Amino acid sequence: MVETVCFGRTMQTLSAREAKYNFGRLIDIARAEPVTVEKHGRAVVVVLAVEEYERLTGVIHQGENRNTPSKRDK
Repeated sequence: MVETVCFGRTMQTLSAREAKYNFGRLIDIARAEPVTVEKHGRAVVVVLAVEEYERLTGVIHQGENRNTPSKRDK
């Protein structure tokens, strides 16, 4: 994992392989800050928390209410 600066903000960068084999870690990091995923040394996607996506786009996530426990959590 590498730290990069984008628009004055520090972002973690993972290779696609690291993201694949450490998916839980990717999710944990992305909930705190955006994460760039690189393939063959080139940035291909940015993973970010739903709340940050909603803030940036103004689109409200229409999935299951995040404040109620999912079936998995019961």
